[in-house]
Amino acid sequence: MRRSSILLALLALALSLDAQRPRRPGDPDEPPRLPNGKSQQDAILKADHEKDIEDSRELARLATELNDEIEKGSAHVLSVATLKKTDDIEKLAKKIRGRMKRY
Repeated sequence: MRRSSILLALLALALSLDAQRPRRPGDPDEPPRLPNGKSQQDAILKADHEKDIEDSRELARLATELNDEIEKGSAHVLSVATLKKTDDIEKLAKKIRGRMKRY
């Protein structure tokens, strides 16, 4: 009983000393940094967010155009351009979803 409590106290001391250890660049626990000192992951997240905004605007534009083309057409005629637009919308939506699911 006494031996286990001493071991637990030593383990707690070792963990607290490790937590107080200063982190240095290049430590395995340290996330990679860019040359300007910013976190690489933060830069990637920011770039992905900007791409998501740009692609979502494009997606909304394509959806509006598709809606206009469908309203102009008749029930018996379907243009190849309309089908291509639906494929483009689907690809763009998958690209946005893939970026969002990464994190």
